[in-house]
Amino acid sequence: MRYSNARIGAAAVGCKDDPVEINSQADADQISSCKGVENDVILATTAGSTIDLSGSLTEIGGSLVVKNNGLIQTLQSSSLRTIGNVFQLQNVTSLTSVIFPGLEEVGSINWVTLNKLPEPTFGTPGITKAKSVMIQDTFIINLNGVNVQEVTDLKLANNRRLSKFSSSIKTLSNVLEITANGLDLDVEMPNLEWIANMTIANVSSFSIPSLKVVNGSMRFDSNYFESFLAPNLTQLQDGDLSFVSNAKLTNISFPLLKNIGGGLTIANNTQLDKIDGLNALEDVGGAIIMRGSFDSIDLPKLDNVVGTAQFVSTGDITKSCDKLNDLSGSVIQGTVTKCQSDDALANNNTSPDGGDDSDGSGNNDDSAASLAGVSMPTLVSLASLAGLVAMFL
Repeated sequence: MRYSNARIGAAAVGCKDDPVEINSQADADQISSCKGVENDVILATTAGSTIDLSGSLTEIGGSLVVKNNGLIQTLQSSSLRTIGNVFQLQNVTSLTSVIFPGLEEVGSINWVTLNKLPEPTFGTPGITKAKSVMIQDTFIINLNGVNVQEVTDLKLANNRRLSKFSSSIKTLSNVLEITANGLDLDVEMPNLEWIANMTIANVSSFSIPSLKVVNGSMRFDSNYFESFLAPNLTQLQDGDLSFVSNAKLTNISFPLLKNIGGGLTIANNTQLDKIDGLNALEDVGGAIIMRGSFDSIDLPKLDNVVGTAQFVSTGDITKSCDKLNDLSGSVIQGTVTKCQSDDALANNNTSPDGGDDSDGSGNNDDSAASLAGVSMPTLVSLASLAGLVAMFL
């Protein structure tokens, strides 16, 4: 698409400039008279407190960029519909208003360090197309209007006032990462059916009722929810499933989950007293690590574990160990390295050899590395590694 210059003159800012640099509202007015610009639009650090791009401008072919600007307070356009590349706001410390009621499509959203922006204003349905969304280190309370359907990556991190995120996303082809946001953050993704990888930390609720397939890993670390349910998930194709240090967690339920391509780790969830929500689980492609305060561990359909298995509890899991030890070397190809009751250190960061093993009933005398209290990435990586090692033994 070709565009004519906004004005003819020595000082005119042109639609074809590469990039278009806005140093003042007068420059913005010139660009606003274009139907579109082909390249990036960059706001200078001295552009002023208010920049309004309303007018004839409906399309920016490149990026809209505001970086390292401590002056601008309001950025708006009533006419803009499309940003072809990145909508970037980075280290814009005085920005309080972002108003784009007509914006529907962007290449990606990249917002970082917005210290005063409480809530961006979009129309209905808002931004429905974006390849990726990254919003971190902001003052944002909610993200109504960020309503994308398919993305490659979605990252929300360190948005300390964000209390709710509801999204109609159906597929997420790379990574979903939600970490270290508001203490009461509720996340709802009612339409999500397929995702590659997810890491969820520090949320109060997380709802994914339609999720059917995870191509990679699911990791839940230091969350505040009491219960987790994935009613329609049938498989993790290649990655790990882990729940680590979720202090309030009392129930995990995956009623249809049959296959985990990597390892399974459940550790240091001190209120979780039973493992009884994996009744359909048949195959685990890595290792199993379960450390906590369990009274029972029930894996009734388990038929193949490529790696090793370790079960350690502060409670009495003697009856569970009787069943689990019988699977060692057969169903569990890498053997049960430890199945131990009444271990006071089961939820703690202990020595590398796991401490002294008890000789009580239901306990295995083989020592294994104690993994309680270790960070989630370390635990799941070890679970996967154990599976790989077992394959070559």
